[in-house]
Formats: sequence, structure tokens, C-alpha cells
Amino acid sequence: MKLYNSMTNSVEDFVPLTPGKVSMYNCGPTVYKRQHVGNFRAFVTADLLRRSLEYVGFDVTQIMNITDVGHLTEDDLVDSQGECKLQKEAALRQMDPWQIARAEEKNFKDDLALMEIPPAHEYPRATEHIPEMIEMIEILLSKGLAYEVDGNVYFDITKWPKYGALSGNRLDELEAGASGRVDERTDKRHPLDFSLWKIDPKHLMQWDSPWGRGFPGWHIECSAMSRKYLGDTLDIHTGGPDNKFPHHECEIAQSEGCTGETYVRYWVHCGWLEIGGRKMSKSKGKLYTVPELLELGYTGRDLRMLMVKQHYRAPLPFDLELLDDAKKLRVKLNNFVANEMSRRPEGPKNDQIQTVISEARLKFEAALRDDLNTSVAFAVIHEFMTAVNRLQPSQLDALQVVEFMRELDSVFGVIDPVTEADALDGEIQQLIDERIQARSERNFQRADKIRDDLLARGIELVDTPQGTEWRTV
Repeated sequence: MKLYNSMTNSVEDFVPLTPGKVSMYNCGPTVYKRQHVGNFRAFVTADLLRRSLEYVGFDVTQIMNITDVGHLTEDDLVDSQGECKLQKEAALRQMDPWQIARAEEKNFKDDLALMEIPPAHEYPRATEHIPEMIEMIEILLSKGLAYEVDGNVYFDITKWPKYGALSGNRLDELEAGASGRVDERTDKRHPLDFSLWKIDPKHLMQWDSPWGRGFPGWHIECSAMSRKYLGDTLDIHTGGPDNKFPHHECEIAQSEGCTGETYVRYWVHCGWLEIGGRKMSKSKGKLYTVPELLELGYTGRDLRMLMVKQHYRAPLPFDLELLDDAKKLRVKLNNFVANEMSRRPEGPKNDQIQTVISEARLKFEAALRDDLNTSVAFAVIHEFMTAVNRLQPSQLDALQVVEFMRELDSVFGVIDPVTEADALDGEIQQLIDERIQARSERNFQRADKIRDDLLARGIELVDTPQGTEWRTV
């Protein structure tokens, strides 16, 4: 398996720390508002990566955090002194921040289900891991990598020479580029030092600590939770492009400063989801949520198709016309599966079908192993469908074809779960429509043949004043 590692900016052979097993941490949502489709690009990418790893034989443990405190506005800065996003939203709604967090967490998990994203193994909440954060902060203080001023605790980035290795940023460039935007309060040794613990009497979510009542910084939350559930070193850490700096950069400094071990072996970041060539974000105006797209007649699988057919690292343009195109591609896949499920021709097995399946499987897996090359993987699927249609399989062969399509879709999650009964119902309705058409054209021989063929299969047509109905006999 090869993956693009954001730390080295190169495609590398993926070799997990423990053979056959993968530890994967995904940056989850900040639960202050419903997540928009731009957020879901990162979540679908994490799901695609997990499914692909499992398809090629790895045993994956996936952890996704829930940020329910400490994520500040203007978080593109190393240490923004903006408001806590959850507290700001609570003031706007005139609600308790805890209530908002639980409600939006439920909305997020509901949307995951709509997007056909299986649950992670754990969804740790930041608010339930304060002791683990305090423990890490104490270690950083004891090592001289952090300092405390009047209850506020900061990470001293001048003590961490590797800061910027992931994002390519340098301290002198950051300081010059952020002129007038970073916090220059006098209790910090360096204007870009970032918070590990904050004291704010006005904040509604506070906990006791050795430095006074306060709340954790956003970055320490992921360091503490990933360490608790996956250990000091993770195989894979994923996130959106906006997570790379400052969030992931700060995570590395905290975690490696605390443990002395490599924090993450492979960093995997997806590309932006864009509207009109610009990053989609809540600050850029109207954004679609998953339920809003459902109201417009789309499904979670339609949105998945749009996202997974494009390589995960490439920018992904988004508009409803492109979503329509993705929906049409999904319809083709669904129709192919339904048609194969409804095949009735009897006959011996065709050895060519198994050959076509074996060749497609090898090509499909090779595409996944090549840094999740989904465009090639979809080309393999379409090539396979064309070959099957050319061979015209018997009913026995068609069952193998459907099973293989389900196997491939275990990676993408875009084909509707059509049952044999659903396929049969669709086939019968099509034949009923053909019979009605034949009768209207006074082609009674054709109409009677359709009726007799169905009866031979144990299906009786009954003509009623309301139309033609069918029943099994």
C-alpha cells in the first residue's frame, strides 16, 4: 500500500507499526453548528481510507474526536484570542453550551449515517478527557517546554526547533506575516506561543486544574485523546487541509515534546471542497448541510459519489450540477446490479465470467494500493460492467457478478442495497408495462406470451379496474 505522507510531501510505502494492524486518528467535528458538506470531505476521506485499508487486509482501529470545548474563532492563527466557538454559538442561541454540544453531536452522527459512514470505534469527547490533558500539560511544564503565567499555560515554540516541519512554516515568516493579527499580550514570551490551558472567568465551561479553573486549548485535546486510545505513536492521522496548520503542527510539538516518540508516522490530508474556486467554509455565506441536500432530492450516497470519484488530495469543485452528474453515475451502477439480480436465463456457468472478475479484482486492488487512486478504480468497475454485458451471463453467473459488485462497493458505499425482491418487483413492473403497451397496440400474441411466461415462473397477473396486479401462485 502506498500513501501520500504530508510530512514528507511524497508517496511512501505504508508499513504500520504492528504488522497487519493500523491505528488511525481522525480530526472530528467542533459541535457548535451542523456540519456542512465541505466538512464532510475530510470525514468521507477518512472513511474511504479505512475501507480501503480493510479491503486489502488490514485490521483498522479508528478514533474520531468530538471537540466540544476550546476551539476558538479565527483558528488560522497559532494562538487566536478569539471566542470559543461553542460559547459564542451558545450566546447567539441563548442556550447552554452543553446542550448545543450534545444536540450537534447527535446531528453529526445522524449525518454520518446518511452519508453511509460506519461508526468509528470510539468518539471521545474533549470535555470527558480533561485529566488526560492536565497530565500532558504537567509533563510539558516539567520538561521546560511550557510555562505558566497567572493560570494561563503556553507551549514555548522557541523550545521546539522542529515546529513548522509539517506545514513548511518558519517562525520568522509566521511572525512577520501575522503582524497585527496574533495576540501580543505581555504574559507570553513569544507572540506565537499557543495555549495549553486558559483562564477566563466568563467562560461557561470550566474545570479545576493545578493552575486554577479554566479550560483546555484546542490542540492539547487531540494530543491527549489520541494518546489515550492509540498510544504514543499513531500509524495514520487524517484531517482537512485547514487542520495542517496550526492544529496538527501544534499537536506534533505537544505530543512529541511530552513522550519523546514520533507522534504520527503518516499524515493524510484531503483537498478543499470548493465553490467557484474558493474554499467552502461557514464564513463564506450559504452552505449546504446533508439534510438540506436530501430536501432537494439527493441522497447521502449521491454526495459520497461526488467525493469518492475524485482523488482525495485534489481540490473538489462543488455545485448542484456536478452533484447531478454524480447521481447519474450512481444510477448506472444501481441499474447494472438490479439487472444482474433479475437475470433469468438458465444455463451452465461461463468460465469467462470468473476470469473477468479475477482480473478486475487485481486491477481494483492495485488502484487502491496506489494512494487510493479512485479514478482508476472506477474505470476498472466500468470496464468490468462492459465485459459482463458483452458476455450475457446466466442466472448462476449473475449471482457472482452481483456479489463481486458488492465487494467493490464495500470500499465506496455508493450502490443502493437492492434486494432480489426489489429487483424482481422492478422486472415484473417492466413486463406489465410492456404487456399494457402490447395490448394497446392490439398485439395480443405478445401480451399473452408475457402473461404465460410469468405464470410459468409462478407469477400470476390479475387485471382489475384499477390496473394490473400480480401475485405469486
